[in-house]
Amino acid sequence: MVRQAVYPGTFDPPTNGHIDVIQRSLRTFDKVFVAVTLNPDKTPLFSFEERKKFFLDELGDLENLEIVGFEKQLLVDFAADLGVNVIIRGMRAVSDFDYEFQMTLMNRQLNDKIETLFLMPSEQYSFLSSSLVKEVASFGGDVSHLVPSKVFEALTVRFKPSN
Repeated sequence: MVRQAVYPGTFDPPTNGHIDVIQRSLRTFDKVFVAVTLNPDKTPLFSFEERKKFFLDELGDLENLEIVGFEKQLLVDFAADLGVNVIIRGMRAVSDFDYEFQMTLMNRQLNDKIETLFLMPSEQYSFLSSSLVKEVASFGGDVSHLVPSKVFEALTVRFKPSN
């Protein structure tokens, strides 16, 4: 039996924390689907194709990783459609727990055959979020050590000061 999992998120943009969770997930699972959420209620900084390319630039040599789009469907249904019975969620801090706990219990109510696995990122990324990265980058702060190099280049272009 192939052990597969799905790691969902907006990943706008992917951070080194996301990359860390993916790499660590691949130690446990034979295949990991990174499900990039396409939320019609939000306007992302980067398109799905750009976010997918960021992951492929950083992790494209991994055959057991697949980047997929995900929208307008319950996560548990999406996971079942993929043939996956584990959802991976990154847990950065205690502040994440309430939301993740509620979502896990709701998902269990919807489909009790799908489990949620919480992974803590490495310590150096435990504070990191895409929102925080975008905010710091928008004010010219150096986030080069917090995101893959291609993401940093794209953030630099997006937030280039106009003269």
